[in-house]
Parts: sequence; structure tokens; C-alpha cells
Amino acid sequence: MQDDIQRCSWCGSDPQYMHYHDTVWGRPVADSQELFAKLCLDGQQAGLSWITILRKQANYEKAYCDFDPEKIVQLPESYKDELMQNAGIIRNRLKVESIFKNARAYLELREKGVAFNDFLWQFSDGTPRIFARQGADIPTSDEVSDTMAKALKKAGFSFVGTTICYAFMQAVGMVNDHVVHCHCYDEVCREMRDFSLTAREHHG
Repeated sequence: MQDDIQRCSWCGSDPQYMHYHDTVWGRPVADSQELFAKLCLDGQQAGLSWITILRKQANYEKAYCDFDPEKIVQLPESYKDELMQNAGIIRNRLKVESIFKNARAYLELREKGVAFNDFLWQFSDGTPRIFARQGADIPTSDEVSDTMAKALKKAGFSFVGTTICYAFMQAVGMVNDHVVHCHCYDEVCREMRDFSLTAREHHG
């Protein structure tokens, strides 16, 4: 699949990657469970490329109850051994365990009256950060991802280092790192501005 549309260079010419770039990456996400799923998937990416996880996303959704934390924590301990035999996901014991650990941490926050979306969006004050990246100036972490990583680890989450947190923020629209010449840049900026107005109203 080739076209003349200008995109961020990282998605290359892979059709699935281009579709993800065009329709998902950088679009602001407000739903707690969707944010949970994305954070877990980004954790699975550690040491790998995102396209590897993207190609396995449907397998992960099937294996982990569509990333419903309540259903995940109810799975029997023996299910982890089954997952280690599942060729459709990354068969790494720590990564398998991390999603169970993250589900428990998610539910513990909720029991304390903390919604996961509010917990995550607090680090950008409920408002996406819009930049005008040229391509060579895109970081892999910053002070916001540092703060988010520390808070998530303290809350009991795993595979949430600062680099993973920054990639997560890029993906769920907490930061616009589409380069300015990308065809998605202006549209994502508009979505982010609309989202920020909604967020300010929601947070009073």
C-alpha cells in the first residue's frame, strides 16, 4: 500500500501501521478501560517494536477478557500457565503477570474513589499538550512521563517506566507528537482543543 499522503515517518508503509497512525495514534482518549488496555499493551511493547504488539492486539483482547479489570482478577492462577503457551501473545512470565498486577492496581484505585482516567489525565492537568514537532525533536520521555511513571509504580502498576509512559501519552492524545507536516496534525490539534474544553468543564 503506497499513497502520497504525508505521515509521521515511524509508521513506514505497513498498511496496519498506517491505519493505526491515521485513526488512533494521538486521538484523545477519556475512557478508563480503554486507557487501561492501552497502558497494558504499551507495557508489553518493552524491548520490542509497537508493530509487534499491534499485530497481536486482537489476541491480547481475547486472552485478557477485552481488558476488563474485574474479569482479569477473577481468572484462576492456572490461567497464567495457559497464557505462557499462547503463541498469540508475548510469552514472557513477567509481562503475563503484569496485566494481572495492573488490573488489581486499577481496581484498588477505584475502591479509593479514584477513576483511572482522572488519575492519568491529572499529569497534564486534564488537557492535551500540543507541540509543533519537526521530526528530529521528538523526545522519548519528559518530566510529565517521569512523574506519571513514579505515581503508577507507587500505585502498584508494572511495566510503566517513563519511556513506556511517554509512548502511552503520545498514543492516547495526552501529547500531540504528530509532526507538523503530517496530514493528521491539524485534525488531532482540533480534537485536542475540543477535548481540553470538555476536560476543563468536567473538572470544574
